[in-house]
Amino acid sequence: MQKINNEEITTIVLAAGDGTRMKSSLPKLMHQVAGLPILAHVLKAAIGAGTKNLGVITAPNASQLSEMVKSIAPNARIFEQVERKGTAHAAQMAKDLWSKAKGYVIVVYGDHPLLRAQNFELILEQLKAGKDASILGFEPNDPAGYGRFITDGDKLLNIVEHKDATDEQRKINLCNACILGFKAEVFKEIIEKVGNDNAQNEYYLGDLVPLANQLGHDVSFVLAPSDDVIGVNDRSQLAIAENLYQNRLRQDFMRAGITLKDPQTTYFSYDTKIASDVCIEPNVIFGEAVEVGQGANILGFCHIVGAKIGKNANIGPFARLRPDANLGEGVKVGNFVEVKKAKIGAGAKLNHLSYIGDADVGQNANVGAGTITCNYDGINKHRTIIGQDVFVGSNSSLVAPIEIGKGAYIASGSVITSNVEVDALAIARSKQVNKTGFASKLKARALAFKNKVK
Repeated sequence: MQKINNEEITTIVLAAGDGTRMKSSLPKLMHQVAGLPILAHVLKAAIGAGTKNLGVITAPNASQLSEMVKSIAPNARIFEQVERKGTAHAAQMAKDLWSKAKGYVIVVYGDHPLLRAQNFELILEQLKAGKDASILGFEPNDPAGYGRFITDGDKLLNIVEHKDATDEQRKINLCNACILGFKAEVFKEIIEKVGNDNAQNEYYLGDLVPLANQLGHDVSFVLAPSDDVIGVNDRSQLAIAENLYQNRLRQDFMRAGITLKDPQTTYFSYDTKIASDVCIEPNVIFGEAVEVGQGANILGFCHIVGAKIGKNANIGPFARLRPDANLGEGVKVGNFVEVKKAKIGAGAKLNHLSYIGDADVGQNANVGAGTITCNYDGINKHRTIIGQDVFVGSNSSLVAPIEIGKGAYIASGSVITSNVEVDALAIARSKQVNKTGFASKLKARALAFKNKVK
């Protein structure tokens, strides 16, 4: 598709709906799909299609939504729709933006998280080819509730809302989706001429179509896959959108050379990055900001957020990697191991039942089962430094701040509270005492106490 100059595209995103059917204190468009707010998905798609001049229509006092918008698009302008008089009325609120627009004006509904840049580009291609307006449509399995396209060949004559449609019009399966595109001058000419003579007494964006036709403009339509234009109004639709988006990510990863043993039980974030020849077993969840290097193997039931996993690393099963876990090449993190804010050197092994937090672990170090870094004193976090080729025996506690020198050996069961020099053996545990024949005395004492209690 031919790209259009960024300066020529002004996009208005409608995000002022109440979302009452979500039954949530969180604004509807802040609910997430694959770890990203619904509205953010729409913003990214619009920006990806070349939008530079971006306006978002919100309800009053929508500070949470506005802050999120600014995090995605710092130059976006926020406009409030104080009175809820319909979608065309909402778009009118951005007059200070669209009145200065040159080239093309795009209006998009903000509750469609599966939109892609390609959906916008289809509209823009039509406008670039000379159409005065182009509207995105689709063919749903069930058209109930959607506005119907009234067409004549490839011309779009009207959009009739479901509540205003006749029985015959409701049989039409060609429906309005969520993107409306116009030449800027056409949009300026008609946006404030929309009336509210309809069942809802609202100003509909769809009424721009007959207005444009009445003024002799050429209005076309293009179709999108129904999965791309699913809207979210309640928790059920949110779950459907999540499933569709996850399936999209799964297919993308498998096509890129990643093995998913059971795709339907693997969940990704919108920003997950995975190199080729990675193998992922069932029931693995990726949160935000995860990168996985080539050839890594992730076993079942792992939960990974904000971590970087090096080439040929082996993770799990039942491992938890938390933010700022940075694992080098060939690292082994075994079952029931948790790593947080720690750099693990190449070839190091954390095989079983350990917590490694706020730490640096050197290359080829071996951390035994049950080892923990005691990094929190109740007020502050402290760092543990474990040198190259260190061996930490099982069930050891390393009380930070502490540094263990290269090649040192920590005896099993030790509580280490002081630095350990290079190549030293550290033993920090009580001396074992065996009292011959004392076990039977302890048992007798325990039985006597039990009988007394009865």
